[in-house]
Amino acid sequence: MKRLFLCLLPLFLAACACTDNPESNELPDYGDSDFADYTAVAVKSEITDVQPMTGIVLWSDSGAVKKDWVTMEFAYMLYNDVCTAKDSFDWTPMENLLSKAASRGHQVVVRFRYSYPGKSCSVPDYIKEQDDYEVLWAKAEGSNTEYPDWRCTELQRFHMEFHRRFAEKYDKDPRLAFLETGFGHWAEYHVYDGKFIAGRTFPTKDFQAEFMRGMSEWFKETTWSISIDAADDTYGPFHKYPDLLNLTFGNFDDSFMCSDHDGYNKECWQFFGTERYKKAPLGGEFSYYSNYDQQHCLDAAGMYGRKFEDEVAKFHMTFIIGNDQPGKQTDARIKQAAMSMGYRFQVDAFRVKPGTGAAVKVSNVGVAPIYRDAYMAVDGKRGEYSLRNIMPGESKWIKIDSPEITEESVLAIECDHLVSGQKIQFQAGVN
Repeated sequence: MKRLFLCLLPLFLAACACTDNPESNELPDYGDSDFADYTAVAVKSEITDVQPMTGIVLWSDSGAVKKDWVTMEFAYMLYNDVCTAKDSFDWTPMENLLSKAASRGHQVVVRFRYSYPGKSCSVPDYIKEQDDYEVLWAKAEGSNTEYPDWRCTELQRFHMEFHRRFAEKYDKDPRLAFLETGFGHWAEYHVYDGKFIAGRTFPTKDFQAEFMRGMSEWFKETTWSISIDAADDTYGPFHKYPDLLNLTFGNFDDSFMCSDHDGYNKECWQFFGTERYKKAPLGGEFSYYSNYDQQHCLDAAGMYGRKFEDEVAKFHMTFIIGNDQPGKQTDARIKQAAMSMGYRFQVDAFRVKPGTGAAVKVSNVGVAPIYRDAYMAVDGKRGEYSLRNIMPGESKWIKIDSPEITEESVLAIECDHLVSGQKIQFQAGVN
């Protein structure tokens, strides 16, 4: 268990500026009549697999990681595994993680952490040797735990530089699906049962604000997410700096489907805005509050009066960590649940005009957008509009100009942010 209290939060700024579509992705508002002189072409296609960058995620060292419903793997990473001396970064551990996952046809959700109950802190040793750094061990969840000393100016500088270098190296890497970040236990923005000292074992709100603004500057392609617990003014900077809510970041919920999810958890989700999913992914992990939660979170009948698929739709979830589920549910049920998450594209019409090109009407019938650029393509010629801008429930006509296109041409979805073996499917039953 990671939290035992209910925190009441003001639910202001529910809608944030980050939901606006970029001007660079504006598309003419085509209608059916714009392509009346094109010939309708039959298309039959089904979505048979969990789509890339969506679904139920297993830890990278799970024995079930090769299941056919897995598209992503999760791993914690340690700062001191990458940095052992000032400004010296050896990314070999990260490379090994990404490459092994890619060899299985998977991408990675990664989270760097400092504190983990019962373990040493991952602050690099050279920083612990600084004169203004004090090593602190304390009890956390019944175990001796080492905490970072955020008073140390070098730790603050390192933290900023680390993420800047990380973005420089991995921002466009197709092996990386999503990045989670934060402070406190498990980088989940809470120290409910441990040594919480604001400004020491947990960074100041001023530093957090500086860090978040830096993340928005450094990461142009990869989305980054923070725990919904950052809504709590005890930990997060948003009450002091409400403008931070305008930054493009996602959220994750480490106790999804817990018994009181309609209380504290829902308030935290609402704090960050009900439309945040339009620009960054929402994810999380199934609740570990009790064995019952893990045993029944994916029951088709639901638990605590809520069904998983309904909650996925309500919160527009793209992925969730469910490492214990292979021992609790059948593969068929896990795959069914995983396929309810994230985007889902449907081709409603496909028309061709030889010598000119094609037009495709595509809808997103999923619960969230795709968070990387993807394009409708005919014989390898891509359309003019990224599918990442089509929100759930929306449809768009996309024009593809190419005089070589014929009624025998092949329609597909192309995305550069995939690893070998991955494919984005679409459903269609166009006569």
